[in-house]
Amino acid sequence: MKKGISILAAGLLLFAVSCKGEKKEEAAPEVKEKTQTATPKVAKEAKIKFALEPKSDSKVSGNVVFTQNEETVKMVAVMEGLTPGTHAIHIHAKADCSSADGKSTGGHWNPTAQPHGKWGAKEGYHKGDIGNFEADKNGNGTITFETDEWCITCDDDNKNIIGKAIIVHQGTDDFVSQPSGAAGARVSCGGIIE
Repeated sequence: MKKGISILAAGLLLFAVSCKGEKKEEAAPEVKEKTQTATPKVAKEAKIKFALEPKSDSKVSGNVVFTQNEETVKMVAVMEGLTPGTHAIHIHAKADCSSADGKSTGGHWNPTAQPHGKWGAKEGYHKGDIGNFEADKNGNGTITFETDEWCITCDDDNKNIIGKAIIVHQGTDDFVSQPSGAAGARVSCGGIIE
């Protein structure tokens, strides 16, 4: 009887050691997975800079810089050669500045099919409806605009500004007239291209 108990105890001990070893092997991948999920998130950063060229027999030139930091895109546009006063600036649908009048860029960039309006209006606005800025008595103007509704590095067609164009207009955007705010001639153009 003692011999039978000893064999049974030895068998149970061997089984316990065997199971304990299997548990160690299973635990290793769990530790590895925890290490992988602890990797810090990589920040999204991008920058595009391009020139604005005169259109519609104007002398309006300048440059635009788009910078993305995480989910926010900042635009800084600096222009010269404008008539003093208020001018509209928009993102248009195509990065094609080939025509003399700038109309090769198409209409305002409007991927969500909204009416034209002032940025943030509850009645709706185009993703390209940046707004107006002032040119000083020497014809120089600057505008800074920031939003999380654009992106440079994402695959979202409703946010991605790559392949679009910046258009500066001769006149003021009234934020009411459809489809473009009656802002007048396109006096400067630049394609948003990587």
